[in-house]
Amino acid sequence: MKRNKNTGLFENVTLQRKRALGAGFLIIIGMIAGMLSISPSVDSSNYLTTVSDQQNQLRTAALFQFLLVPTYIGFALILFPLLRKYNESLSLGFLSFRIIAGVFQIIALLILPLFILLSQHFLNSTIPNPSFYPIIGELLQHFRDLSNHVGVMLATGIGNLFLYYIFYKTKWIPRWLSLWGLLANILAMLASIFILFSLIDVISSYFVLLSIPIVLEEITLAAWLIFRGFNISIINKTRIKNKII
Repeated sequence: MKRNKNTGLFENVTLQRKRALGAGFLIIIGMIAGMLSISPSVDSSNYLTTVSDQQNQLRTAALFQFLLVPTYIGFALILFPLLRKYNESLSLGFLSFRIIAGVFQIIALLILPLFILLSQHFLNSTIPNPSFYPIIGELLQHFRDLSNHVGVMLATGIGNLFLYYIFYKTKWIPRWLSLWGLLANILAMLASIFILFSLIDVISSYFVLLSIPIVLEEITLAAWLIFRGFNISIINKTRIKNKII
């Protein structure tokens, strides 16, 4: 039976274009949702008195943090069928760590309503200068920071190392972009480790400097996927080499 030249051994160009567009737009959506998920009232020093009055802002931040979960996992699911053409183990590792990152996002999300409850109890307390409220609040803040900036970033970073290694070896995107992705994720993971051991704070110039490369790289990757897409000819060569029908 004769194969259509656009199917069978050769990757469907339209499918890969849609895959690149989907991945690129998910990066943009994830970055926007990430910025809108920031909760200034929770991160402020007066969170015990301000959170209760800014519940709507906190709920909005929680909504956008929830949206990060499908964008994180969806990005991996879109790319997985393509990545497994080169190496199924590495592609499964990428997908698995994206799921782990999504779980940490949910954990950080579930902490947010606790701040509202804590603030309400603090404001309604009849005990003069109750010291246990700040202690509980600091624990919640610290646990949320560990979930967001250690759990999520380390899981995402490890998964992205698998992703960019595949990209570098296959040349589906330019190698300079793959190398940038590898180095940027290593720096982001380094920032997470520094936070874990209390060497730097989340709100600090050191954290910003270590995070800027990955922000710029993801914007560049999103733009490349949306406007240029993957190198289809090399993808087809990969399929033939690996005998994938």
